[in-house]
Amino acid sequence: MKRLTPALGGAILALALMVWAADLRKPAAEEAGSASPPGGACPNAAPAFTDPLSAPHWNGWGVDPAQSRFQPAAMAGLAAADVPRLKLKWAFGFPGATFAFAQPTVIGGRVFIGSQAGKVYSLDASIGCAYWEFDAGALVRAAVTLGPTPAGWTAYVGDRRGNLHAVDAVTGKALWTTQVDDHPAARITGAPTLVGTTLYVPVSSTEEALATNPKYSCCSFRGSVVALEASTGKVLWKSYTVAEEPRPGAMSSAGVQLMGPSGAAVWSSPTFDAAKDMLYVTTGDNYSDPPTGMSDAILAFEAAFGTLAWSRQITSGDAFNVACPAMGPNCPAARGPDFDFGSSAILVSLANGKRALIAGQKSGVVTAVDPDRGGAILWQARVGHGGALGGVQWGSAADEHLCRGIGHEPPRGAVRHRRCADHPVQPEHGVAVGRQPRRRAARAEARDRRGSLAHAASGLRRNPGLRPRAIGRCHGNPGRRVLGRPRRSLARLFRR
Repeated sequence: MKRLTPALGGAILALALMVWAADLRKPAAEEAGSASPPGGACPNAAPAFTDPLSAPHWNGWGVDPAQSRFQPAAMAGLAAADVPRLKLKWAFGFPGATFAFAQPTVIGGRVFIGSQAGKVYSLDASIGCAYWEFDAGALVRAAVTLGPTPAGWTAYVGDRRGNLHAVDAVTGKALWTTQVDDHPAARITGAPTLVGTTLYVPVSSTEEALATNPKYSCCSFRGSVVALEASTGKVLWKSYTVAEEPRPGAMSSAGVQLMGPSGAAVWSSPTFDAAKDMLYVTTGDNYSDPPTGMSDAILAFEAAFGTLAWSRQITSGDAFNVACPAMGPNCPAARGPDFDFGSSAILVSLANGKRALIAGQKSGVVTAVDPDRGGAILWQARVGHGGALGGVQWGSAADEHLCRGIGHEPPRGAVRHRRCADHPVQPEHGVAVGRQPRRRAARAEARDRRGSLAHAASGLRRNPGLRPRAIGRCHGNPGRRVLGRPRRSLARLFRR
């Protein structure tokens, strides 16, 4: 049985139990807006969990505390050769929803998934019927994380109002709810990471978009990570990604009081390092002036107390909000390139015995830092042109040999994979392949003068050393071009 790639691990294997072709039974999904579960209620109550982690499963966002997003073949029960034979087994429609963007969790023969309408469902993975639904009261975008407690298995999920809910995984009964941040724009977009009896919850917000209102006093939200007691929801500690509290600054051109510093949201699941008892998170941009030193960064916190151990900022001066494309009065003077880290950092062990934290950024650059040397940069590599809707946003993955970044370049994304011959890439160099986008940068620079977004050009100005020049450096063949022809949009494969 061949091992699937990490990308397939995230995109396909989490749904493998839902679409496996052994049984082509297809319950009809009801139209959105129906009051009854689309797949119908299951005829029997959900069975108790019996060692669900020993069977094929995908739990939470990254499937493990290192956020590898890799499913080994033995756990998947699915070979690469089986993929072309997959067929639709059943479909489930979300009542009252027009779109679905929560990643499903598959465990114990069940699928747990949230919805736009704020409902969380437990479905039978083999036929699609609903065991239960739980009303979170607000949109659910994050994946569900399951874990054992003395009373049984519990499902943990965050919502758009900054609440984390604990639900009995078998019955759907509400156990507790904790609001991790009381800012009106706070939300939870990343799945909580469960380590032992502690939940680590990332906190992000929608305030960046509220800044489009010229009467809004921008901005006062600060990103954070919160540790909760898994059995009760009690807050153990909370650490902010912006150390200073927001304070009044200048008045906007609309005569509204501006606030800052702000932002540095934590969009995705924290990464846990058992060897050092450390927690790592990636952050987004600042929303208002002044820019701070922990936006667009990788941060390390002591897992037991939440004390900041070190930080490594990758893009400085990035204060941006959604008022900036139209040069609205709430756009910060810094007017950064909007180069958030949207995806979790991946903790990997290297062949030389060392370790690395690897994270992709909206700039289109993947960065590897050393968690054992205060986040010292090991290498950086460009995988796409980057931009407000480009670069790497979600979906990075790694197995024991390779790490893979997925580039998204508007108006369409593209994924290109190619091995760097049969030679290991030097970790300190990585691989950066592409073309020098001089004409693109010039056009973007011209648009920048007209007040439009020019994030790709901004990224090249701020990081001139990261221009993609086909510099894949392999042992025994320095400077070898990894791709014969340059591509407009690239996702590169790095060998550790």
